[in-house]
Amino acid sequence: MSKKLGFIVNPIAGMGGRVGLKGTDGQMILEKARQLGAVPESPRRSAIALKRIICIKENIELITYPHEMGEDEARECGFNPTVIGSIRLGRTTLHDTENAAKEMLRLGVDLLLFCGGDGTARDVYNVIGDEVASLGIPAGVKIHSAVYATSPHNAGDLAVAYLEGSSSGLRLRLAEVMDIDEEAFRDNRLSARLYGYLKVPYQRGLVQSGKSGSTHEEEASIDAIASDVINNMQDDCLYIIGSGTTTRAIMEKLGLENTLLGIDAVYSKKLTGLDLNEAQLLKLTEGTRAKIVVTVIGGQGYIFGRGNQQISAKVIEKVGKENIIVIATQNKILSLKGNPLLVDTGEDKVNQMLGGYIKVISGFNERIMLKVAT
Repeated sequence: MSKKLGFIVNPIAGMGGRVGLKGTDGQMILEKARQLGAVPESPRRSAIALKRIICIKENIELITYPHEMGEDEARECGFNPTVIGSIRLGRTTLHDTENAAKEMLRLGVDLLLFCGGDGTARDVYNVIGDEVASLGIPAGVKIHSAVYATSPHNAGDLAVAYLEGSSSGLRLRLAEVMDIDEEAFRDNRLSARLYGYLKVPYQRGLVQSGKSGSTHEEEASIDAIASDVINNMQDDCLYIIGSGTTTRAIMEKLGLENTLLGIDAVYSKKLTGLDLNEAQLLKLTEGTRAKIVVTVIGGQGYIFGRGNQQISAKVIEKVGKENIIVIATQNKILSLKGNPLLVDTGEDKVNQMLGGYIKVISGFNERIMLKVAT
């Protein structure tokens, strides 16, 4: 008997990332993202996952929603899907995601594969709880939830392993569904809450962990890292400062205004850009030497592709791997439990360029070499 794979795409997931809007929850923000030239991330990312699943096409029934909510990607990848439900083209909402999940639950899918961000995971959870196995293809701006694969490729591979019944290191576990308040996020405040748990096929290295926060004991370590970075700053170089509390310490030590959850730029230790998007970063780096300073997401290990999509594959390629400065406290490194750093830029060529080992500043005059997995 064929296994049933449910497939849902949130067609607007990730649109706010590169243009610096930190998400697309809400119609007004979505319209603003479109005005800024944002394009959907989820169609391409979901197709990457589906192409990994095509090898078991004859053994599964792919059940999906119409048009941009999964049908288009499925047909593009060579599937002949069972299409259910109806939508308003170009006007989908969270209710469409919930309706799709509800119908797929009723049809008894063996695995529900969905593409989006934390908001999409929350919508799916609201309907299915932990009644059926599910897995996320990462495409959103904010992904704090532990229900997502580490990359679209890995989402596809994990789906195949689960549907084929591979038991090699594969098990189901309850994983956290988190979401943050986007309004607070845009106002430079991070307010996250736990919504519940989804039942997710798990294999180490293929599914991301939940995000771990900073502790008060880390303050001295963060201060030392900031001093090291500033001590080595060159006057004739542009510094793109990534998001997070560790990077914020650099800006505060320089006495500069900063965006905790956005991307800023410094030249000759003076502020040259605040809360920048991809286009602004590309313009700033024209004709000048540049370096990128990013931190590691505690517990997950991402340095690119989670919460800093403004530093896009184009920006990274332009600056070069040799000009990337990674900073992380010892506690944050320990929270990875021996797992490598991760990148998910959306471009395989750039991911491969970033692979291998990279030097991480972990204190004043302290360096550690960590592996970057692609």
